[in-house]
Amino acid sequence: MLRRSFLALSAIGAAFALTTSGFAQEEAPQVASIIHAGRLLADPTTGRVLTQQSILVGVDGRIIGVEAGYVERPGATIVDQRNRFVLPGLIDSHVHLTSELGPNQFIEEVTLTESDAAMRGVENARKTLMAGFTTVADLGAPNDSIFALRRAVAENRVAGPRIMASGSSVTPDGGHGDANGFSPHVVDVLRSISACSGADGCRRATRRQIQAGADVIKITATGGVLSNTAAGLGQQLSDPELEAIVDAAHAMGRRVTAHAHGVGGINAALRAGVDSIEHGTYSDAETFRLLRQGNRYIVPTMMAGWWVTQLAEQGGTLSPAQTEKARSIGPALLAMMRRARAAGVRVAYGTDSGVSPHGMNAREFQLIVEAGFSPLQAIQMATVNAADHLQLNGTAGRIAAGYAADIIAVDGDPLADVATLMNVRFVMARGAVHKSE
Repeated sequence: MLRRSFLALSAIGAAFALTTSGFAQEEAPQVASIIHAGRLLADPTTGRVLTQQSILVGVDGRIIGVEAGYVERPGATIVDQRNRFVLPGLIDSHVHLTSELGPNQFIEEVTLTESDAAMRGVENARKTLMAGFTTVADLGAPNDSIFALRRAVAENRVAGPRIMASGSSVTPDGGHGDANGFSPHVVDVLRSISACSGADGCRRATRRQIQAGADVIKITATGGVLSNTAAGLGQQLSDPELEAIVDAAHAMGRRVTAHAHGVGGINAALRAGVDSIEHGTYSDAETFRLLRQGNRYIVPTMMAGWWVTQLAEQGGTLSPAQTEKARSIGPALLAMMRRARAAGVRVAYGTDSGVSPHGMNAREFQLIVEAGFSPLQAIQMATVNAADHLQLNGTAGRIAAGYAADIIAVDGDPLADVATLMNVRFVMARGAVHKSE
């Protein structure tokens, strides 16, 4: 009897050992590549830098772990970055991949199709990736164009950054995100599919954008610099409209970010419950008080202001209505960021690229430092802060086990000089090497 019990227990133990061994073999990640990093920004939140580290990347495009020294694994490809500074792939929280401001902008509104926009998006997505930005939020593009591009990148059919997309902006009829500056017949054709009036209309527009595939709802709470109309930069969506948009978006699990320049519109949007402010040009003390409530960010896009200020002086690109607004926006954004720094609000990196040329995204780092932030703080805005803002914690913004293998490398030390980020020498996105100089 005892012998039978012993044999039965032995069999159960052997079966358990075999089973757990099988699980261990199944769960053991297979290393596809190993990046040998001379210097590694091991923790963007503290600025901790380690030397001579190995980043193990799995076949699934995720990071398995980081080990001290230059290790090897059988069958794994060694990626030599021993003479470079390695850091997480950068995140731009405000781009427009399917377009770029230029002297032909008005005629292209009526000569290019959404398919043309998508094809331009393919080119601009690659430029953005090569600049070291492995994740972007695209805030304002034709639905079909940007959602198709997002899918193509996710399916690895097109080289580009991970895309979080709003699609068409929810905007008041005739407002910043609607068609302006054309004859009434052309306006009727070009008007935004997400233009709305009244709380019910704006609630409906928000729900339809989510139905179409929006990851985030982008609204135009105020006038805009590049609207071809002399409508100013003040509040355009009413308080009831703002509240309806936020209520509808939050009920369906989407965050809301508000394009806003004038302080009245900024604060109205924040009181209505928006999650972040794009630009925030004329923010005041009340703005910063509201921004400190909850998980809120400001996305300053100083580069857009810097660029259109230059265009206003050069002439030939902006209309008279645009030029008048553009002359003051660059200095105003820089001044706002200095106030934001003093107020201690959270900032996520964003450039509004598409206003400025795609691929120049890293120029924003230098403007952030000019506003008084340290290089580390600027890098935090484009890594851990932006990941939190876009709800990508655990996926992007760090080089750590379980995160996507979004990794870049530069010559020099970006913690000493952020200008080094203008010349990214190595780019890996989701485990695939796209640039290696």
